[in-house]
This record gives sequence, structure tokens and C-alpha cells, in this order.
Amino acid sequence: MESLSNLLYGFSICLQPANLLYCFIGVLFGTLVGVLPGIGSTAAIALLLPATFRLPSSTAIIMLAGIYYGCMYGGSTTSILVNIPGESSSVMTCLDGYMMAKQGRAGRALGISAFGSFIGGTVAIMGLMLVAPPLANLAMSFGPPEYTVLMVLGIVLLCYLGQESMISSLMTASLGFFLGTVGLDNFTTTPRFTYGMMNLMDGIGVVPILMGLFGIPEVLINLEHPEKGEIFSGKIKGLLPTFQDWIDSAGAMARGTLLGFFVGILPGGGATLSSFLSYSVEKRVAKNPEQFGKGAIQGVAGPETANNAGAGGAFIPLLSMGIPSNATIALLMGALLVHGVQPGPSLMSKHPDVFWES
Repeated sequence: MESLSNLLYGFSICLQPANLLYCFIGVLFGTLVGVLPGIGSTAAIALLLPATFRLPSSTAIIMLAGIYYGCMYGGSTTSILVNIPGESSSVMTCLDGYMMAKQGRAGRALGISAFGSFIGGTVAIMGLMLVAPPLANLAMSFGPPEYTVLMVLGIVLLCYLGQESMISSLMTASLGFFLGTVGLDNFTTTPRFTYGMMNLMDGIGVVPILMGLFGIPEVLINLEHPEKGEIFSGKIKGLLPTFQDWIDSAGAMARGTLLGFFVGILPGGGATLSSFLSYSVEKRVAKNPEQFGKGAIQGVAGPETANNAGAGGAFIPLLSMGIPSNATIALLMGALLVHGVQPGPSLMSKHPDVFWES
């Protein structure tokens, strides 16, 4: 009963006209930013963070969270239509979403992406309500060893589900570790592997790398074969998935929701890792895995559901333990601190309005 009363209290705050307006603004702006490749939710929140300084803390978090969720969905649009991920979490959507668009099924891909995003995000919010309170109590006994084990668990999951070859997975994880060390040391501010280049002081950005891996090859392929170039024109129709699409996607959405939510809780997890793992799982459990990469709707439904569930799950370590699981959540943590709200185990007792409206 206490959780129900707290939830009703959160709805009373969210449904205020001013908060609804700022939520709409945040979601609209986030979706537009997600459609634009190369910007991302981190840059969008960083740009709009100063605009929230004069807003109440609950209103500011509602707007910034709206931007985050809007970016998660908006990134799928360019992934499906032009094979360029608007967000790093939409990379896997390119593989099958773009092929569906080339087959004239762009509307169905966009539709299942929207429904999957809604389902994953909604279930994640319900999970946040159920998991965060007991996790906050557990977090009081956590120390450096426990946090280290959680991060190692995320890497182990990536190695196990990421590739068929364990050696390839370990090499990929090692490369990721190396790229993650580029920049200034967090404690000593000593430059690492920057080779005197100022551009590497802040580390290697995920979005530029993904833009290069997916966007530039598409441009070069079109330049290499100009005589074979095709322009896929026509109206996008059939946005509502068919009954068969729902049957094919139901399992992928369910697995993507659960996987995305629990991976999002892990420090270092979040939406991007959730979408990669979801695609790998769907390819492993599929009856016809050879269809993946050729327009399988499960390859769109799973990752898009998982990245929104992962975005919701990422709020749990932030609100209950004060740990940001990715760069975007770190900015949201900064926004909370600017408004005088300390995220962590005491958040639910000191600032219940911020927690239950999140």
C-alpha cells in the first residue's frame, strides 16, 4: 500500500500542466535530436541543462528524462531509413531495419520500433518502482569490491553473448578496455595514450566511431558503384504492424525488455549494451538465424525494445545508489546535484517527489 500511495503521489506531480508541457518539450526535442546522426542524448542534455536551472527540480528532471527517452526512439528512424544510426543504441537496428526499408517494409519497421520502445520503456518504469527501493537498502552495504564485480559481470555477459568465438569476444573486450583508457585519468588527470593530441584529452567518443563505421562505408559504397545507385522513393505506409509481425516480434520484445532492464542496471551497461546483447540473443534463439541481416523483424523489435528498457533500468543505480551507468545518466546526476538533490539511498526519503515522478 505504501508503494501505491507513493506512486499516486508521483502521478499527482507528473500530471501537473507545467510538468506535462516540459515533458512534451523534452520528448519532442529528444526525438528530433535522435533523428540527427552524430549529436546524441549526451550532447542534447548538455546543451539544454542550463535552461533548467530556474525550473523546480522535479520539472527539470522530467524534461531531461524526456530528452533521454526521445533520443532512444528517434535514433531508430535514420537507422531504418538511411542506414545511419542516430544514436549508438540504434546501431543494431541498421542491420535489419534498413533491409526492411529496401524491401518496402519501412513503415512496419518504424511501427514495430515505436511499439517496442513504448513497451520496453513502460515495463522498465514499473521495474524501477519495484526494484529501486529494496536496492537502495542493499546499496548501503556495497563497497568497491561489489561495484567491481558488477562491472566485471557486464564484461562477462558481453563476451559470452557477443560473438560465437570466445577469442574474438575477448579481443573485442580488450580493445574496448584500451579505447576506454584513452584520455585523462579520472584521479590523477594524467594523459593516457593521447600522444599530445588535444582532441583525445576527453577520450574517444562512441558516436563518431559509430558514424564512421556505418555512415562512411555507406557513402563510399555508393561512390564506388554510382551506376548501380538506387533511390528508394515512395510513401511510407503500413505503420501499424500486421498480426504476423506481432507474432514474430512478441518473443523478441519480451526477451529484449527483460534483458535490457537488467543490463541497464549494471554500471557500464545502459541502452547501447542492451541493444547489442538483445540482437545476439535473438540471433541465437531464432529458428532461421540466416535471416538476420536480411530484414528479420526480430532484429528490429528486440534491440529497440531493449535499448528503451535499458534506458529505464539505468535510472535504478543512479537513484538508489548514486552511480551513473553511462555518460547521459552522469549528466542527469549533475542536473540533480545542481538542483540540490543528492542521488543515492537517501533520495526516496529526502526527495520523494523527484524519485516517484522519475
